[in-house]
Amino acid sequence: MPDVTRIPRPPRVDADPRLRRLRHLAWLLDQSFTVGGKRFGLDPLLGLIPGLGDWAGAGLSLYVVYEAMRLGVPWPVIARMLGNIAIEALVGTVPVAGDIFDFVWQANIRNLQLVDRHYRPHHRPRSMRAIGALFFLICLAVLALLLVTISVTVWLIHTLWSALAQ
Repeated sequence: MPDVTRIPRPPRVDADPRLRRLRHLAWLLDQSFTVGGKRFGLDPLLGLIPGLGDWAGAGLSLYVVYEAMRLGVPWPVIARMLGNIAIEALVGTVPVAGDIFDFVWQANIRNLQLVDRHYRPHHRPRSMRAIGALFFLICLAVLALLLVTISVTVWLIHTLWSALAQ
């Protein structure tokens, strides 16, 4: 009797081109490089850019959420995906510790796993009309959070600079 655990599985083929794009983007952002047996992608490297790097990564991660919304992934799962991105973006803004966290958390791979668990190809995808306003509000909230983060960072730098100047 052959050992079925040793039979290689064929590569996964997605009929929906959006799923292929999501898989490629998640891989590119979270697992496209290997160093010392650890996989990481462009997202933690973007996070090394002070100030805006984490937010650029979050912006790219929002595309995964956008496509998940279009694919008809349930709204509670969308909320969890947004939470994964928020955790990565907010913790990523902490100097040094946030950069290390970015290498480990991999929100895009987590979100892709959620899409895999909850996507049903027989369901009709949502139209742009159904998600347009909601996604616009999500983007506004992310922009507001970005502005608050930048403002707090500038205030902290100003306060530290003033304290050191005295």
